Amino acid sequence: MGCDGGTIPKRHELVKGPKKVEKIDKNAELVARWYYCTLSQEKLKKPIVSCELGRLYNKDAVIEFLLDKSPDKPHGDSAGHIKSMKNIIELNLSDNPAWMGDKGNTKGDTYDEQRAQFICPVVGLEMNGKHRFSVLRRCGCVFSERALKMIKTDVCHKCGGGFQADDLILLNGDKDEVEELRKKMEDRRLKAKVEKKSKKSKAVESAPSNGETAEGAPGPSKTIDGKKDDPKDKGSSGSSEESKPSGIGSTSSNSATKRPNHDHGKSEAYKSLFTSHSSAKRTKEQSSNWITHTPYHF
Repeated sequence: MGCDGGTIPKRHELVKGPKKVEKIDKNAELVARWYYCTLSQEKLKKPIVSCELGRLYNKDAVIEFLLDKSPDKPHGDSAGHIKSMKNIIELNLSDNPAWMGDKGNTKGDTYDEQRAQFICPVVGLEMNGKHRFSVLRRCGCVFSERALKMIKTDVCHKCGGGFQADDLILLNGDKDEVEELRKKMEDRRLKAKVEKKSKKSKAVESAPSNGETAEGAPGPSKTIDGKKDDPKDKGSSGSSEESKPSGIGSTSSNSATKRPNHDHGKSEAYKSLFTSHSSAKRTKEQSSNWITHTPYHF
């Protein structure tokens, strides 16, 4: 049963008290979020991209994730909202002149000695997680929140492009800020779908139906005897044709269909070869009621 050999147990060994809550090192958490890729857990290196929720990724890791979306892939939940390359923003970052590379940042055991690789181009604050940074969704330029508050303008401080307040995406925000960004992302995607459907419906309505040409579009020109058929001349030609007497039109058409007679001056023997000769004609009494193509005479 234990406790033999003269050992005296203490209270904390016999009674199980509440478990101690493990405290997360804030410095270690900041380093993991601002220095390492959220998807591959590797160090961030250019080109660096951000999603619409403000998380940082290596561009190569996002491409590999989109090509292979297997459920067993580690940390796949952190990028589940990324459906295509249109859902990420490539960051236009400003290098930190005080950053000496990995060799200069490995000295010491604390995270405070690490220098950030990028800084704010306006104020010069390091992008190490101690200061809030935002990215512009249209151009990808990254600025600190202090710089955006100090210089209030609708023009990007780095590239000169215009932007609105909705284009700002906070990088590595807390849970409430991430949920707010998620709502904005869903609203933008829903709005884009509605606009796409409306454009398709407008295109279908504006397209002409089969067998009909659009108004003002030139149709195929008809030619008669080498001349184009002008719709302006239809009225005059139609009226002229209607004004002609019916007798003239009928005689001309009948004369055109009649076969010319070239049998003048031919002998009777030659004329008897054709069915139009009087010898080929039979009376009703001579003709039979039925005709066979291959008559047999016995």
